[in-house]
Amino acid sequence: MWSLFEPVHAVTYFAPDALAAFEEAALRGFWRGYFAGRSAPLGAVPAGPVIAAFYGFAPRMVTRALPDVWTRITPEAALAARLEGSRRVLLTVDGDLTEVASLLRAAAEAADLHGRVLGAANAMLPWPEDPAGVLWQAATVLREHRGDGHLAALLVEGLDGAECNVWRVALLDGAGREFYQPARGWTDEEWATAIDRLRGRGWLDAEGKATGRAREAYTSVERTTDALAATPWRALGETATARCAELLRPIAVQASALLRHPNPIGLQPLS
Repeated sequence: MWSLFEPVHAVTYFAPDALAAFEEAALRGFWRGYFAGRSAPLGAVPAGPVIAAFYGFAPRMVTRALPDVWTRITPEAALAARLEGSRRVLLTVDGDLTEVASLLRAAAEAADLHGRVLGAANAMLPWPEDPAGVLWQAATVLREHRGDGHLAALLVEGLDGAECNVWRVALLDGAGREFYQPARGWTDEEWATAIDRLRGRGWLDAEGKATGRAREAYTSVERTTDALAATPWRALGETATARCAELLRPIAVQASALLRHPNPIGLQPLS
């Protein structure tokens, strides 16, 4: 289900119409729109809570954006811009959004919110009245709910933000460092010391490649993430979840075509 609802949410970061909505709201530059739009459900917070909630970003990357971005836009205006931009995108896809929006909303409303800071903040927002807006809002609640659980699983493994990124690249046999490292703001020195820490845990070999222990940890983290994300789908039920997936797939395929590949989210192209 993540592979189907995540592309619907992610149009807010990558689709031209969605990015244009942030620019129209006076947020020029990709990262201003990203940090304002994604953190706006928390209110006009300083950098600290966002460093905690965004986890994989280097703190300095967050502090460059926050709290300065709140001198350029209010959280309410950022919320309106991200919804309007995403709505514009989803209104261009083929398919009837009404039924799938209703099903995805039902799943989102069943999400357990204890310990889910971003999931809860988005779940507390008023629901749009149109199917495209409901669809995007539901996808957003579900992805932040799942993301909060994923961070909990990473914390249990004792990984910090830099280590998560180094580990991810190692699992890809070293591919993608030139992409992931700047996208999350870590310096070469921070990257190197994270390699040393992971090597000390037995997760990386002498060449910096992932060991069997690192791959076992990946399987464990993903299994825990899936388990923590299961509540909405158990509540929706097997039949309704299957129907939701059926209706969502063609929309997700169209949304995926508008995204950047590769992307820091880890989404693969859908077809």
